[in-house]
Amino acid sequence: MLEPAARLARGDRVVYVVSWYRMGGQGGFTVTNPLPRSVYYQASANGDEEVSVDGGRTWGKLGALRLGSRSATPEDVTHVRWRVAPATAAQGQGRIAYSAIVR
Repeated sequence: MLEPAARLARGDRVVYVVSWYRMGGQGGFTVTNPLPRSVYYQASANGDEEVSVDGGRTWGKLGALRLGSRSATPEDVTHVRWRVAPATAAQGQGRIAYSAIVR
């Protein structure tokens, strides 16, 4: 069950719901969301997201990204994005959810 949080404490799980609306045009598009610095990424509801660990310059699956000589971790994620397919975009609107943990 989702409910607005009156207070957040370190370790609390937060669910972000990103709503999108298509204002015309055709084809697919990308929804990009920066993560607040007060949380670290946990997971996306549908699992087809890409993440960035360098402020949005490069993208990929978390398990494939590196920071220097080490593998990137959820704490390193700065942005998350989803590619909305043309068939889904044609519906005109949608929602994408992802979770994070309060630092």
